[in-house]
Amino acid sequence: MVDLSGTDRAPSLVDRARAIILTPREEWPKIALETTPQSDILRGYVLPLAAIGPVASFIGSQVFGYGLLGFAYRPGLVWSLSTAVLSVVMAIVSVFVLTFIADFLAPKFGGESNRASAFRLVAYGYTASWLAGIFGLIPALIIFSFLGLYSLYLLYAGATPLMKVPQEKAVGYTAVTILCAAVLAMIAAPITAAITGLWAAGPRSIASSDISGKVSLPGIGSIDLDKVQQATRQMEAATNGKAPPVASDRMQALLPETIGAWRRSATESMAMGPAGSTAQGTYTAGDKSFTLQITDMSALGALSGLGAAIGLQQSREDADSYEKTATVNGQMQTEAWNRKTASGKYGVTVNNRFLIEAEGSAGSIDELKQAVGAIDQDDLADLAG
Repeated sequence: MVDLSGTDRAPSLVDRARAIILTPREEWPKIALETTPQSDILRGYVLPLAAIGPVASFIGSQVFGYGLLGFAYRPGLVWSLSTAVLSVVMAIVSVFVLTFIADFLAPKFGGESNRASAFRLVAYGYTASWLAGIFGLIPALIIFSFLGLYSLYLLYAGATPLMKVPQEKAVGYTAVTILCAAVLAMIAAPITAAITGLWAAGPRSIASSDISGKVSLPGIGSIDLDKVQQATRQMEAATNGKAPPVASDRMQALLPETIGAWRRSATESMAMGPAGSTAQGTYTAGDKSFTLQITDMSALGALSGLGAAIGLQQSREDADSYEKTATVNGQMQTEAWNRKTASGKYGVTVNNRFLIEAEGSAGSIDELKQAVGAIDQDDLADLAG
């Protein structure tokens, strides 16, 4: 049981935002020691701040409109409202995308893979960017939103305390993380524009254009354009509401009471609207425990399809630990194990939409694999309808 009165819980939104902006070097080590659940951070910090920009822009567009070279334009109420809602959703999705990227890249720069720490790094590191969204309230002041770039420094400052990236490699780690996020943003931009009806291609669906074959990119390899097309269709279906996330309680029903000698001691679930949903169980045996989580990644799941499109493969091993990512039968699969701490994680994707992942301490990686295997993938796929 976590002591809610202790320092392992996050302070209020205002206190945390003020501290992370004014004294990030002192605040990040405190954040590294906290155990606040991701669901609490999402609801109590990410959502309120991520909504600042979209809400400010919505009000500004309706009150002031937009003007340039003597031309004035005030968008329709329905369009502005739908854009604001979609912007909030995409902001939440971007947090989970960047979390995945930050977690994946940390070991490549001498750091440690830790999904919870990566989530906190992104959630609090985005603070400046979200606060700068207030300038959208008056369109003429939108130029000052560049102050949100301070978030780049915040992410850099948090790389060492949270992800254990050596200080001398923190700049490179931050730069590559942001670069990957920018590439994914470019992929998502036309999808967002298509939904709001602004894309220059008109009402035609972005997934209606046929692309096929393979293309080679230096440093990346061969990209299967057919799989990219499939991933794009999946993104569009999810964001258009044609493939709504599965209710978390339905996924929670798939978590077994016991897995061999392991017994389920707690459950947690979270719905993130169009961004997806999760169901998690904590399993214990003696002094060891791990979490088994099922995530409906919704549109975000298509990113694993993009990984399959480039045949993503990577591995790293030293005397104490190893980790590897592979594309197996068209699905992403990750595995990591630390021999010193007898802990690790193992995850597989299902239909490039669901992620089943076991993470924590166990007798061996095989026990985590057994836990993931305890979830019937056919039953899980059937939940999508």
